[in-house]
Amino acid sequence: MKILVSNDDGYRAQGIRCLKEALSELGEVTIIAPDRNRSGASNSLTLEVPLRVFEAEPKVYYVVGTPTDCVHLAISGLFDFEYDMVVSGVNDGPNLGDDVLYSGTVAAAVEGRFLGLPTFAISLCTEATSGRHFATGARVAATLVRRLLASPLERALILNVNVPDVPYGELKGYRTTRLGFRHRSEHVVPARDPRGRTVYWIGPAGPQQDAGPGTDFDAVAGGYVSVTPLHIDLTRHAALDVVSSWLDGIHD
Repeated sequence: MKILVSNDDGYRAQGIRCLKEALSELGEVTIIAPDRNRSGASNSLTLEVPLRVFEAEPKVYYVVGTPTDCVHLAISGLFDFEYDMVVSGVNDGPNLGDDVLYSGTVAAAVEGRFLGLPTFAISLCTEATSGRHFATGARVAATLVRRLLASPLERALILNVNVPDVPYGELKGYRTTRLGFRHRSEHVVPARDPRGRTVYWIGPAGPQQDAGPGTDFDAVAGGYVSVTPLHIDLTRHAALDVVSSWLDGIHD
């Protein structure tokens, strides 16, 4: 089995190295990831300039581009073989609730799904004072790969997995969850560059708003691995009739 591994933290990140090591027991693993941290890149593709790919070491490649670029290249002609699965992570930080809209880690998994492969994204819910147990996240990923091999899910599904930042033995189990929701993000943070000009930093993500039972926030807070099934179709099907009636009211 050939497994493609990517992320948005960059090819040097601790999480992706732990993931490669854990999955190497299950198949042939190739890393192709951004040359640097591209968190927040979402599903962006580089279309106006050519992409450059470099081999850092055997089976480890980096791209001067986005996570989506990396997965697209790997599956669409960079190699002379085909992959069987895409695993993205282990992300340094959570991808909970509406984080998935911005996450390059989740976007790498989505691109794998666009191109027809089973896929999931996995994130370690690190905090400033937590233990950074990337080996826990990697071991969870290996467990999920084994489960997918033994009992495949429909390929339309993308699993978004969030792992508490604790030693593996302290995990309480797995829970299937829905995405929670955050409050709006904090205000931008103004600063000055060395020439005295005003620059702005994007403010931090907002606190939890919808984090009740059944959400990914709640599962991780309780010590469980959160597994949220995602799909690509963003259509709000329940609103189709409402919008159709609304459009009927338009008169030129």
